[in-house]
Amino acid sequence: MMQFDRPVEQILGIGALVLLGIGCLAVLWPFLSALLWAAVLCFSTWPAYTWFERTLGGRRTLAALLMTLLVALVLVAPFAISVATLADSVSSIVAAANRVLEQGPPAPPTWVAGLPLVGERLAIYWQGLAYNAPAFLIELTKLIRPATDIAVASGAVLGVGLLELALSVFIAFFFYRSGPQMAAYVRISSERIAGTRARHLLSVIGLTVTGVVYGLIGTALAQGLLAGIGFWIAGVPQALLLGFLTFILSFVPLAPPLVWGSVTFWLFFQGEVGWGFFVGAWGLLLISSIDNVLKPYLLAQANSLPVLLSFFGLVGGILAFGFIGIFLGPVLLAVGYSLFLEWHAGENEKLVSPPDSMPSVPREK
Repeated sequence: MMQFDRPVEQILGIGALVLLGIGCLAVLWPFLSALLWAAVLCFSTWPAYTWFERTLGGRRTLAALLMTLLVALVLVAPFAISVATLADSVSSIVAAANRVLEQGPPAPPTWVAGLPLVGERLAIYWQGLAYNAPAFLIELTKLIRPATDIAVASGAVLGVGLLELALSVFIAFFFYRSGPQMAAYVRISSERIAGTRARHLLSVIGLTVTGVVYGLIGTALAQGLLAGIGFWIAGVPQALLLGFLTFILSFVPLAPPLVWGSVTFWLFFQGEVGWGFFVGAWGLLLISSIDNVLKPYLLAQANSLPVLLSFFGLVGGILAFGFIGIFLGPVLLAVGYSLFLEWHAGENEKLVSPPDSMPSVPREK
């Protein structure tokens, strides 16, 4: 029987562990985004779960089930409705385009010519298309196909993202039920890696995750929900989609007014002056007040993520993880930014603090 030297056995053992780790990572890689977001969800909503557990007399499984259903109702249901609404919108757009192709374009409204700088040229171009059917058909065909392709692609992305979101909520059920054991594993492993600073670093990560989830994602959900409700009350078409767009743009500072401001002007142009004032007041007093008042308060306990990194977290998260990256991207960047600040502060302390023992200087006799 072949015998190996001790170093060779160690190298083979390490190689086997590396291969095993690569294999496990390959198996879990398709579910990585759902696992990460499930962990973030479980941690940020843990106080609510503990309340359910105490109320139910310590029955963890039932408390985890109720908490999972609550998260699904708050997080998954609105996006499921948005996906269904987008599918209906695509068919409505195609039907409207077919009606325009059959009946021809309407004459431009009187207010188009009154637009500054481009109003007169736009009105002349519009009238030319209205009276020149072949040219209008060519221009409309150029616009309809890309718009339809974008809408269909967006619906597919939202559909896949909705499945990942539902999967993350399903995984969160098991995280809720086994939370204390998992927290113990994380604490022990981090202490082996980071030593005495592990508890402090875990506390920083916890505050950052909670601050981002409530400060960025929570306020974005609130803004999107309030925007959709306000648009629905005012009778604006596709209110749910406009609310979803408000949610997406809420990650960019000062972007939500672009949505409710555009809706306000659209209502004015439609002659709905009263509803225009209503949407403007609703957006200014409710939607934007969340961004200016509630978000800074919720982010006060965490390191404030710079605007550029917040934008990168949104866009890069979508590119890296798909739809679920809207939630996951800002959280990961915020945690990385907080850990970088902690490392930088620790390095500065090493440079500023005096050494433990100073060499003694011999006195002159």
